[in-house]
Amino acid sequence: MGTDRAISINDFTYHLPEDRIALTPLAERDQSKLLVYRQGQIVHSRFSKLSDYLPSHSILFFNNTKVIPARLFFQKNTGATIEVFLLNPISPSPIVSIAMTATQKSQWHCAIGNLKRWKENTPLVVETEHFALDAKLIDRANAVVEFTWSPADLTFSEVLEKVGSIPLPPYIKRKAEREDSERYQTVYSKEKGAVAAPTAGLHFTDKVLESLKERNIVTEFLTLHVSAGTFQPVKTANAKEHTMHAEQIIITRKNVEQLLIADRPVVAVGTTSMRSLESLYWYGVKLVHHAQADFIIHQQDAYTLKPCSKEESLEAVLKKMDDSKTDQLIGESSIYIMPGYDFKLVEVLITNFHQPGSTLILLVAAFVGDDWKKIYGAALSNDYRFLSYGDSSLLFRNH
Repeated sequence: MGTDRAISINDFTYHLPEDRIALTPLAERDQSKLLVYRQGQIVHSRFSKLSDYLPSHSILFFNNTKVIPARLFFQKNTGATIEVFLLNPISPSPIVSIAMTATQKSQWHCAIGNLKRWKENTPLVVETEHFALDAKLIDRANAVVEFTWSPADLTFSEVLEKVGSIPLPPYIKRKAEREDSERYQTVYSKEKGAVAAPTAGLHFTDKVLESLKERNIVTEFLTLHVSAGTFQPVKTANAKEHTMHAEQIIITRKNVEQLLIADRPVVAVGTTSMRSLESLYWYGVKLVHHAQADFIIHQQDAYTLKPCSKEESLEAVLKKMDDSKTDQLIGESSIYIMPGYDFKLVEVLITNFHQPGSTLILLVAAFVGDDWKKIYGAALSNDYRFLSYGDSSLLFRNH
């Protein structure tokens, strides 16, 4: 992938003291710190002042996915607890939005805690006076669980609201509380289906969004349903050998049309928006080469496909929408952005501070080069809070 030279994951680690991991959110979302990095210079500010640092003619792309209560706990008669963590739907559809509106039954690929205590086809039940949810393990090797419930006319989304818990990241070592149901969602979240929040967006408030509007900064919404794979550590010494997780993306006609308006810096709110936008470009490239290409971006595509102009790529996507008589495309991407990646659409990135040795650090390093060390060093020296509930950064791409 890319050049032949290995990328040592050891070069993308740093010491993150335990006490710098934010375990709880701030009382006010927009009072988090904001580190602004531009052309090698660093400025420290507050997120409430974000619009002061953005180019006035820029366009911000937000990921409007909504975190679902994806953790389910079942108690066996023996007293053992089985935890079922929803990963991605299988039936009635692999498309998350359809799976969430399913009634009667649904099958999901899951991560299962205490799997050895659960026999196949032995249902686990959560029951209240007016409600029951049954879970049956129908494929142990692939951890496929079939859920049935009554009343059967409830949607799966309504079922989860009754019995599920918000899945906080593994490094937040506490139980989810009522407050997390609101605070581990962005204020603009809409499309249910993520099992992790697009955390760069957690700092936005209505007031910050209003300040963008006042400065004529355009806001656009796309969807990437964040999967649990986002927390998967890179376990290979050569980062290029890591297998990237796939995530579902929804792109609208308006997204593409807005990207075609010239001379407007594109700002990705979070790494998920960035991966969506860059995946969209590569899908356009696929269509240029093969008009019937499926919207599936593999991790090596960005390093093996022959690129074309941004306009050619995006026009190909619009043509696909016209030919398919649709205003949105649903796809899947395992795009792997690491040093050596050539950014095609995104100029500016708003993002939190990520785990050492993660694919997200590799993405940041691809964007700002070796200065990622300077940025993280400055954040550590200035008492920034790290990870999902932590502080924010505004990074301008190093060309």
